[in-house]
Amino acid sequence: GIGMMELQNAMLAVQDNTTVKELTKVMGDDSVSNEKKTSFLLQYLLDQREPLLRFGQTLLIALIVFVIGRKMVKLLLRFTDRWMERRNVEVSVRKFVMSLAGVIYNVLLIFVVAGILGVGTSSIVAMVGSAGLAIGLALQGSLANLAGGGLILLLKPFQVGDYIITPQSEGTVQSIDIFYTRLTTTDNRVIVIPNGTISNSDITNTTKQDRRLLVLEFSVSYDADVALIRDILLKEMKHRSDILVKEPMRVVVTRLSPVKLRMNAKCWVETSKYWDVYYDMLERIKTLLQEQNISIG
Repeated sequence: GIGMMELQNAMLAVQDNTTVKELTKVMGDDSVSNEKKTSFLLQYLLDQREPLLRFGQTLLIALIVFVIGRKMVKLLLRFTDRWMERRNVEVSVRKFVMSLAGVIYNVLLIFVVAGILGVGTSSIVAMVGSAGLAIGLALQGSLANLAGGGLILLLKPFQVGDYIITPQSEGTVQSIDIFYTRLTTTDNRVIVIPNGTISNSDITNTTKQDRRLLVLEFSVSYDADVALIRDILLKEMKHRSDILVKEPMRVVVTRLSPVKLRMNAKCWVETSKYWDVYYDMLERIKTLLQEQNISIG
């Protein structure tokens, strides 16, 4: 019956403990020759071959399950990504969810492998629970970054592909991961910023809107004809295809410095063309004003 099986298991455990004690005693006895110690050790290993074989089989099964599980995790991640892609989920949300899903799937796999090795799930949960406070204190920064990533995805101050400026740096958002946001600079450097830091910082999103006001600053001498400058530059801006001609355009004096007149030429452009128009218009202002013998600088 069940009582007899438990009694037999208890007797085997006592016998194993006795054998271990004898092995320890013999191996630590200096009066016993090395040949006898070797013989006793070999005999002990032979006696333990069945438990060792059972443990080896369990370990092999756990290893096979782990290898198969890793492949299953990759398939699940691929399925999750395709599922979100079919539903037109934003790229930033998809990357965040993929990072989080990878952690969850791997944790579940560890629980399965631990169960095969004989480590009870309740034991793992108890260990994690008892260490929860210490882990929380040690990972305060990481938890803040995780919460920051969630706030970024919820409030959407920026998305993947936006060009942002923060107190730390600026660049195009490459990815929003669980703990970090990655930016790519104009010279192709990658900047990694903790989500907790960036979510608590002032953020300037230069590509959030589809159009931007272009302000071109330049200086001319006091004897320059402001009305002529205004006519020349307004005519130039109205005939350009890369400037939104239906939007307001202005050429104004912004400051009377001791030596020069400070002026601005203002127009609206598509955000994607901002820098191309900016650089080209600076050159055109120089060329057009010099053609009229107007001193600039």
